[in-house]
Amino acid sequence: MNTLYQTLKPLSAILFLYYGAAVLFSNAMVAEFEQFGLPNFRKLTGVLELLGAAGLIAGYFIPPLVIAASGGLALLMALGLAVRFRSRSTLPDSLAALAMLLINLFICTYALGLFS
Repeated sequence: MNTLYQTLKPLSAILFLYYGAAVLFSNAMVAEFEQFGLPNFRKLTGVLELLGAAGLIAGYFIPPLVIAASGGLALLMALGLAVRFRSRSTLPDSLAALAMLLINLFICTYALGLFS
């Protein structure tokens, strides 16, 4: 389990650095947030994704940050899935959010010691 944890933690950080920047700077993401009726939440979402990624990275030096960062990212992805379900997005369109939810839920629960 530790190998999986040590693999998923940097993967999540890298992906959220990418997604957070995309949410903030990509025209496609501007359109997506408008499509979901949430244009006012785009910048907040991008910043939270970048902060979550930074928390996962900082967690190598301050381990409790991993719990807060991964828990926050899991919550963010759960909210993202709720928005996608509300807007009747297809399953393939929702898979990335679902995968990131599950990855960060695992990271959080492992960091809490629930897999010991």
